[in-house]
Amino acid sequence: MSLATSFIQARRIIEVQLQQLWSSPNSAQQIAPIMLWGAPGIGKSQLVRELCLLLDIDFIDVRLSQLEPVDLRGIPVPDGDKVKWLVASSWPNDPASRGILLFDELSAADRSLQVAAYELLLDRRLGDLYTLPDGWLVMGAGNRAEDRAVSVPMSSALANRLMHLEIKADIEAWGDYAVSKGLHADVVAFLRFKPEYLLVNDTNLQRGWPSPRSWERVAYLLKADIKLDDISQRLMIAGLVGESACTEFIAFRQMNHQRFDIQAMLRGEIAVAIPERIDQQLTFCSSVANYLWKDDVNLQEQRLSVFFDISSQLSCDLATLMLMDVLRVSDNTSADNRAERVFAHPDFENWLKHHGVPMEHITSEANLGLPEGRFATASARHASLKPANESGKQS
Repeated sequence: MSLATSFIQARRIIEVQLQQLWSSPNSAQQIAPIMLWGAPGIGKSQLVRELCLLLDIDFIDVRLSQLEPVDLRGIPVPDGDKVKWLVASSWPNDPASRGILLFDELSAADRSLQVAAYELLLDRRLGDLYTLPDGWLVMGAGNRAEDRAVSVPMSSALANRLMHLEIKADIEAWGDYAVSKGLHADVVAFLRFKPEYLLVNDTNLQRGWPSPRSWERVAYLLKADIKLDDISQRLMIAGLVGESACTEFIAFRQMNHQRFDIQAMLRGEIAVAIPERIDQQLTFCSSVANYLWKDDVNLQEQRLSVFFDISSQLSCDLATLMLMDVLRVSDNTSADNRAERVFAHPDFENWLKHHGVPMEHITSEANLGLPEGRFATASARHASLKPANESGKQS
């Protein structure tokens, strides 16, 4: 069994490879290309794409299963009694450019395509026709044989020259990502409560099944707030994640959508009331984070005061998780602005005393939607797993 890699760890490893590449361009061929393995829909290519956006570097996604060998090697053109090769214009040509070249679906490509990709993967060149600029990292991604997706055995010669990382479904990393992207709070809360539904690929893979990709599409469906009857909505969700996951998710929503008017609560129009069950508390906390920065900016201090009042009545784990969601959530304000408002609030010191999270444990974590150098949290990473076995206030 391969050693599994979380998304956060995989991102760090890719960044290390990039730093090595950029600090010593002449040793580019000594830096092993990375091969990401994982189930379909887990977000392998999205991980690389998001990292390139964060680092402001170029990204080229080559879907090998959709190509012919000539698309990689170039097109032969007669030139008198000789033949010239025209290389595809899609390859990067600027010597000063930086980026990641990803050979996606590498494990689904037949042997002729894998062989055609060898030169760029291993030698960073196509014969004498083309050389990849030094600032580019080459990567591959593909599904494993046990994923019941198209998978062609990789030659030992190629496999031995790659750095292999097997990506696992990670609810903590996905929850951070989902909040930072503003995905629907119900989906985030459900998967934090039942993380076993994040990825289930042992069902009928010819129909919809739960994966990070399909849950993100459910979240967008709900976020669109399209007026659908219950049957149509159920059919659409089941079509994305399958019947079993759909049934559990809808039951979760129905049980947890008691009439807590969170927006009125944040405005101070009704008293703070905390749900009793842990699944309801997860939904409640996700909704508070979702609504906190919305509405009239002149009432922001009022809403923050209520937020800290709510936090004082939660367990330490839930309060920490909600704080991180509030700082990470996607809205029209900047991450720095949100951090300044929270940390400058007079109730924040009491929050620290009550929940016992020392500031030295609050550190920066790249690509989580948080201000660089300010905070992330070590303890909050485990908050989504602990509350399922405990409730009430912690001392």
